[in-house]
Amino acid sequence: MSQTSPIYESLQQLGITLPPLAVPVAAYVPFVRSGNLLFISGHIAKKDGKPWVGQLGRDVDTATGKAAARAIAIDLMGTLHAAVGDLGKIKRIVKLMSLVNSTPDFTEQHLVTNGASELLAEVFGPEVGAHARSAFGVAQIPMGACVEIDLVVEVQPEA
Repeated sequence: MSQTSPIYESLQQLGITLPPLAVPVAAYVPFVRSGNLLFISGHIAKKDGKPWVGQLGRDVDTATGKAAARAIAIDLMGTLHAAVGDLGKIKRIVKLMSLVNSTPDFTEQHLVTNGASELLAEVFGPEVGAHARSAFGVAQIPMGACVEIDLVVEVQPEA
């Protein structure tokens, strides 16, 4: 598929420009392909190019956390694009895992994570974008970020 596919049209209609591949800040690679599965390393929420810091239930509300998760989904799509060269090669978003930096009494991790899940389903469509998922509340995320998300994606076989 070319970059005029419905996926790229959806991104354009939503006003989304995919970011370039981010350079890892620790000892890992941004993605690993094993057969037809692509494992995308965790991406932290960023705002204005810097970690989007805060803790849900203390200084970040659910709606803001959801916006942070949506921003991560955009970064994840940038990494997917870098990994496969064309988002049309994505056969299925298989699994999304979300870590939400939250207080012990915060219980809306699933609503925060919807920010990423809803955008992926909107961009890729329900057949490709709907996915299995986990959403966890954690005590802290690297650099104090409010949310971190990783993905497992099925891609078309290599030629």
